[in-house]
Amino acid sequence: MREKLTKSDVKKIEQEIEHRKLVVRKECLDAVKEARAHGDLSENFEYHAAKREKNQNESRIRYLENMLKNAIIISEESMEDEVGLNNTVTLYMEDDDEEEVYKLVTSIRGNSMHNMISTESPLGKAILRRKVGERVFVKANDTYSYYVVIRKIENTDGAEDQIRKF
Repeated sequence: MREKLTKSDVKKIEQEIEHRKLVVRKECLDAVKEARAHGDLSENFEYHAAKREKNQNESRIRYLENMLKNAIIISEESMEDEVGLNNTVTLYMEDDDEEEVYKLVTSIRGNSMHNMISTESPLGKAILRRKVGERVFVKANDTYSYYVVIRKIENTDGAEDQIRKF
């Protein structure tokens, strides 16, 4: 699947790859060498743990490099009065009679525990390019849907947002 990334997403991924190649890879190799020096490898927990961590690092590097190779670069730009990427949006949830605040991000930065929703999620798709005051229908799945009202849109940036770990 081709991931939709912004230029800042690409920059963050490139920084993580560089860090993993130059810093983490060296640390992992040193840990494997040190654990190997302890002797019998068949019962050496430190050796197996160091190898596992080394392999996880290499796997993450391959995953990120493939993501960049297949990425579709999208713009972070949006009209000032409409919901776009990196906007923080205050929504009135009609069913719950409550307001909730979400930040709209690319799927690689999505984190529902921190109210960062992806443009690929049902809510993200529904509110993208909508304006303050609009009542929006959100279809979560075939059996559940609901309405939200966009109360406020704030322009924010994604500078502190983290790339999701898998």
